[in-house]
Amino acid sequence: MTFIRCLLLLSVIVSSSVSARTLLVLGDSLSAAYGIRPEQGWVALLETRLQQKYTDITVINASISGETTQGGITRLPALIERHQPDWIVLELAANDGLRGMPLALIERNITTLIELSEQASAKPLLVGIRLPPNYGVSYTERFYTLFETLADEHDVSRVPFLLDGVALQQSLMQSDGLHPNAKAQMVLLENVWPHLQPLLSD
Repeated sequence: MTFIRCLLLLSVIVSSSVSARTLLVLGDSLSAAYGIRPEQGWVALLETRLQQKYTDITVINASISGETTQGGITRLPALIERHQPDWIVLELAANDGLRGMPLALIERNITTLIELSEQASAKPLLVGIRLPPNYGVSYTERFYTLFETLADEHDVSRVPFLLDGVALQQSLMQSDGLHPNAKAQMVLLENVWPHLQPLLSD
């Protein structure tokens, strides 16, 4: 009887591990809960929502404040090997843009991130961002449209603008004018959710 029970327990463990799925968030300070408690960030709120709706999904937040697209390229292969994600949320490039990096380089890096994700059989979700207007109309507009262009070219899902409804609301931003505060995090989640949920159901 003990042997049979062991077999049943092993069967449950194997079944659970096979059905478990992982969502990896590769982002910068906007996803790393900069300036607020980690549990207040939109990724933590996403994890709570998924626990209610998709109990088999584990969220890994690999976001680092100050991260760039090149940094993401450097770290992503090891993250993929370690976590074997089914989905990868790519929330990078804001720091590239704030540093005025060439758009062609940013485009190549994002393309590489998408390709690395797809080569690992993970579905990428590209998260778009806008730069402050003081970086010049030409650069900021071309930067913003870059996300749409790449999403169309690679046929991947896209969040148009992570800070939609937040960036111009002083009450939702921290004193630096760049990072959303705790009150804004649910808005960020709601900006991401309509584009992420269909991927989870595929």
